[in-house]
Amino acid sequence: MVTRLWAETVVALFTLAYGLTIVWGALEFGIGWDTSGPEAGAFPFYTGMLVALGSLATLALTWGKRLSGRDMLAEVVLDGERIHRVASFFLPILGFVILCATLGMYVATVVYLVFTMRFQGGFGWLRTLTVAIGSAVFFYLALERFFHIPLMKGPLEAALGL
Repeated sequence: MVTRLWAETVVALFTLAYGLTIVWGALEFGIGWDTSGPEAGAFPFYTGMLVALGSLATLALTWGKRLSGRDMLAEVVLDGERIHRVASFFLPILGFVILCATLGMYVATVVYLVFTMRFQGGFGWLRTLTVAIGSAVFFYLALERFFHIPLMKGPLEAALGL
């Protein structure tokens, strides 16, 4: 079981690390001003700083409440049932990311939508396959052909010459 105190602490530490990573990366591009205006890293730098400062504020408030004895942070936010629901949402997305890297974006889209619509949503096969394949075709036509934005491709797309 995970209490609200630890959930808020872990999320704040994660977003703090995320914000500091953005700040570090922005420094490589410069954060000052040049003759044409702000350098490329200025906006990401300040955005990362806001995320990091917000995370530090969350940590301070959370632990301030804990040290003052407020029991609202002892509330359980993740128990066995809730962890199962979070996992049923998160694991298919993780699978989608892995499939994108190995099989390409279009195949991963079809597999992800078939899994979530058919096995999690309980939709029929006809509707599931229509939406899954139709979405992949739509993304290909809209992004690759119309906007000329290439997405990750895998072995199937290479075999089809896409």
